[in-house]
Amino acid sequence: MKNYLILPAVLFSIAVGYSQKTNNAYELASPNGQNKIKFELVKNAPKYAVSHGKTEVISPSDMGFVLKGNEDLSSNFEIKGAKTSTFDETWEQVWGEKKNIRNHYNQLVVDLQQKTGNKRKLQIQFRAFNDGVAFRYVYPKQNVKDSIFIMDEKTTFNLKEDGKAWWIPANRPDRDEYLFKDAPVSTLDTVLTPLTIESKSGLALSFHEANLYDFASMTLVNTKGTELKSDLVPWADGIKVRVKDSFTSSWRTIQIGENAGELITSYLVLNLNEPNKLKNTNSYFKPYKYLGIWWGMHIGKYTFWESDKQGATTKHAEEYIDFTAKEGFHHLLIEGWNKGWTPAWYENRMHMFSFTKSADNFDLEKVVEYGKKKNIELIGYHETGSNLINYLKEVDEGFALYKKLGIHTVKIGHVGSKLNMKQMHFGQFGVNYFRYILEKAAQYDLAVLYHESIKDTGERRTYPNMVSREAARGQEYNAWSEGNPPNHLTIIPFTRLLSGPMDFTPGIFDVEVKQGYPGKRIQGTVGQQLALYVTIYSPIQMLADLPENYEGKPALQFLKDVPTDWEDTKILEGKIGEYITTARKDRNSADWYLGALTNEKPRNVEVSLSFLDPNATYEAQIYVDAEGTDQKHNPEAVAISKKTVKASDKLQLKLGGAGGGAVRFKKL
Repeated sequence: MKNYLILPAVLFSIAVGYSQKTNNAYELASPNGQNKIKFELVKNAPKYAVSHGKTEVISPSDMGFVLKGNEDLSSNFEIKGAKTSTFDETWEQVWGEKKNIRNHYNQLVVDLQQKTGNKRKLQIQFRAFNDGVAFRYVYPKQNVKDSIFIMDEKTTFNLKEDGKAWWIPANRPDRDEYLFKDAPVSTLDTVLTPLTIESKSGLALSFHEANLYDFASMTLVNTKGTELKSDLVPWADGIKVRVKDSFTSSWRTIQIGENAGELITSYLVLNLNEPNKLKNTNSYFKPYKYLGIWWGMHIGKYTFWESDKQGATTKHAEEYIDFTAKEGFHHLLIEGWNKGWTPAWYENRMHMFSFTKSADNFDLEKVVEYGKKKNIELIGYHETGSNLINYLKEVDEGFALYKKLGIHTVKIGHVGSKLNMKQMHFGQFGVNYFRYILEKAAQYDLAVLYHESIKDTGERRTYPNMVSREAARGQEYNAWSEGNPPNHLTIIPFTRLLSGPMDFTPGIFDVEVKQGYPGKRIQGTVGQQLALYVTIYSPIQMLADLPENYEGKPALQFLKDVPTDWEDTKILEGKIGEYITTARKDRNSADWYLGALTNEKPRNVEVSLSFLDPNATYEAQIYVDAEGTDQKHNPEAVAISKKTVKASDKLQLKLGGAGGGAVRFKKL
């Protein structure tokens, strides 16, 4: 059901609190009146401010750009016109963490023109939602006929007060694969978004961007006090954005919650993207779980390259297919199947991979046919090594091969500190490359899983073949590095995951990694690994461990049952860096699922079951850390039990240190 409503300006001012105070000042309120944006020209320079209820969130802040030649596109303006409107629709996700999403906002569009010089025009569009605010810049085609080079963006976010920010650094060799730290806003350097802030007023804020296309990614840098400034990721020559005739920036977004959990169930970023442009995605992609020849390579049991320990062999593939089919799953990822892998494949050396030729000891066509007999579909894999010169020459041939073989998902890796060893992943070059490949994949009926990619800005609404991405520090760091600390999994739902689905690759049952590198392990329990299937959202979820580690394990049943497509999502409780409890309703049944996990501290969780249907009873199938279990003591022990529950009940879960639990509520 869709409902569109445009109100005349006079009625709009009465209905939603829009007011024109002077010729140079406007105020826009969200539909519920809680969030307000004030726009005004101060000495001919555009400024905006944001408030939530009686709390000032953003004090008057700068807007605009600096163009090549130090031309200022942030001052000397006059207002040529302003229009207001309201919009209300409910749209259905093809797949997602929530089936039906309401897109309800009030909008103010201000047209500016500079008084002298080239008299450049600039339009600023503001939207006020009940869960936050957003604005973007539109530079329309105009009389000035030249290429546009943006050298800097002057947008600032002048926070009224300090707060605790959860951040990772920007512009570093490992892209966004860093551990989140917390620090006062006033101490930050240059950081990536989403940037989550717990303000002193008690509000939870997330700064990000939406609908990023043909523009540079926005990072944030602290300039003074509690003021953050947009810092666009540059090209190698220092130019931030280069376009012809016109440009439209991504939306600068500020999500606002009364608590951190409300940020997770905000769909503001998705709502700021265009509706679905692909009408046939359902014909080749439906959410699923998958296994893979992957973890064994990371823990050192196998190699990615051709060797006596080669992981991607026809023999191993058939063994994995047999296990996948036996356990009732239908997708298998095989990394290293193609030519080009070397022991130094991950180094910045412009590696030359083939995307059509099979590695020695591996027969792609034979493996695909074997899989089809067992109802197993392969997931394609392209590791570019960030050598996009080579990849773009072969991508059509590689995608065509997958379409010919009936493969409908491709995982594409971009290991390397820079694309082509020159351009940052997050710059305009990378933004355009990742969108180009996404659109091309759709031409070949391919869903895309990006690794080492730019951040998600909600394009999955427009291109639902963009199913998931890494874009954060994932499970593999537990295999060969100092590992992820227990609190990592209680931070990323409130930070990285605010941007979109993540391919974290959960499901390790051998958390002490007995077959791996000495001293490397997962800092958590199997109960925690089970909880991740609910607390971390992705429409595709991996069962990442070796097949032999699942054999005969009763907890495998939860991984068989838990879906990856949801009708609704609720955050029952959570505190960044400490714990989170998430409930989700299956889109294709009446069942609910729950995941709860904690940091290194053990925790007794009391869960109100009021989210269940009040007129029904359920069998709660409970998987939780066994008594005495934590990350250091018997971490693989899972207590499994069942009990009949109703919506009026409360459920007690005892989590060990770095532990967790998962529950299936099966409607009776």
